[in-house]
Amino acid sequence: MGRAYSPTEILAKKYKILEWDDEWAQAFDKPETSGVWFVWGHSGNGKSSFVMQLARQLAKFGNVFFNDLEEGTKLTMQNNLKRSDISSVKRKVKIGNEDMNEMSERLSKRKSAQFVIINSFQYTGLSWAAYIRLKKQHAGKLLIFVSHAEGRNPDGRTAKRVKFDADLKIWIEGFKAISNGRYNPGGEFIIWKEGAEKYHGSKN
Repeated sequence: MGRAYSPTEILAKKYKILEWDDEWAQAFDKPETSGVWFVWGHSGNGKSSFVMQLARQLAKFGNVFFNDLEEGTKLTMQNNLKRSDISSVKRKVKIGNEDMNEMSERLSKRKSAQFVIINSFQYTGLSWAAYIRLKKQHAGKLLIFVSHAEGRNPDGRTAKRVKFDADLKIWIEGFKAISNGRYNPGGEFIIWKEGAEKYHGSKN
């Protein structure tokens, strides 16, 4: 049987949180440095750019492993790296293309990355049970899943369940990243100002 905690014990508990830049805090508050985040949206809305900007921001607080199952080290990845100016933190970010077993082995090693970005969930082949195992095995890490979308929902039944389970859910639309999770619901982060103004301005 697991331990039960009193309200006093929980209120007294100290958490490791992201004391990140103001624009990030205004959009997503100051979340824990562990747990699960879920980012989803349609192609052409700024999802890849957002994830790179996120990697650069997280690298200020620890090492980042970007497990890109879709692009790996292709030219499109190189172009995205250039646009995001990732060179400023290049020693803190590593990019790979590993299946979930390989990635899990990497994360089990001493001094492995604190932050893990996985693109995309649809390429992982994870079932719900396998996702829960991965989450428990690396409970001290922050796992960030990037997902395709179907309408305004993640693409696939398991992806929908993972989104529901995630601590921070970030919907990407028209070059805005919008918080749908437990941290600052409705908060917005501008990925690309001109693109966001053009997209959302035309909708209004």
